[in-house]
Amino acid sequence: MSGNEEDDQLFGPEHVRVYRETDGEHGYHWRGTTILLLTTKGRKSGEMRTTPLIHVTDDGRWVVIASKGGWPHDPIWFKNLIANPDDIEIQVKDEVIPVSAEVVDAEERDRLWSAMTESWPDYDSYAERTDREIPVVAFSRR
Repeated sequence: MSGNEEDDQLFGPEHVRVYRETDGEHGYHWRGTTILLLTTKGRKSGEMRTTPLIHVTDDGRWVVIASKGGWPHDPIWFKNLIANPDDIEIQVKDEVIPVSAEVVDAEERDRLWSAMTESWPDYDSYAERTDREIPVVAFSRR
């Protein structure tokens, strides 16, 4: 099922709720992209936190960008997965998958960045807004 205008309005906690309730039937397709739900363990709270993220697939991996819209600091979910690498799972449609995360190296980053900007061109403008190198993360099944 492809996204619709109603799905395109989903954001944040509401996106997570609808995605989970429908096993991704609503919320997986969003504004011309595909979404996964990333759940990480909070590095301070210890609570599990879930974030909807645009992703592409690459050779059996799921790839996301830690852009935070070009803000100067990495997103909290990225800090959490670095702090708690054994407590990461993703949901893709109706499948919940324990994963390991890898911040990709420079050579692979360029290729995957291009794939991600084909899906969401705004990543290039986010990169122009910040002095930090925006991490590209690849998730693999554990």
